[in-house]
Amino acid sequence: MKISPEKEKPLPQRKQIRLTGYDYSLPGYYYVTVCTQKRKNILGKIVNGEMKLNKIGRMINQCWQKLPEKFTNVSLDEYIIMPNHLHGIVVINDVGAPLVGARSIRAGINPAPTKNDETLGEIIGAFKSLTTNQYIRQVKNNHWPSFNKRLWQRGFYEHIIRNEEELAKIQEYIGLNPLMWLKDENNLEENPA
Repeated sequence: MKISPEKEKPLPQRKQIRLTGYDYSLPGYYYVTVCTQKRKNILGKIVNGEMKLNKIGRMINQCWQKLPEKFTNVSLDEYIIMPNHLHGIVVINDVGAPLVGARSIRAGINPAPTKNDETLGEIIGAFKSLTTNQYIRQVKNNHWPSFNKRLWQRGFYEHIIRNEEELAKIQEYIGLNPLMWLKDENNLEENPA
């Protein structure tokens, strides 16, 4: 544990959720979940098992869809915006063959990132920054409700999709997510913690 010099109290250690040593700029399919700060339901609501985006949710949707414009090596697969989170599959495409062999953690090759080699963390960080800045503009210009310090929770959940079967299961989970909202762990209104 780290000690804060001002107060000499231990600071809590953040749990490491990323795969140690894995290069998150490698081509592949990545399942991500990004939650609003304190999981507040600000993006819309579930009506009869279907997600209805409000103006905030529509803005989030537009920003998500623009990620491939910002990152030329990124494409998007299945995704859903829920009342307080987003589930999505981000695809990092191979933008060119490496000079020698395949880039792989097993091969011990970890080249320095090139200009088009953004990591999953950088992609999600850019999404959070873009949406937060857009939201702040809407608060100033169109009187959207303000948020307290952060729009999104710090960090995000990710899972490296390893095969077609896993991809199909995650795509199905994303598609059915609105139907499962009442039992969703992210639904704090129905599942108080």
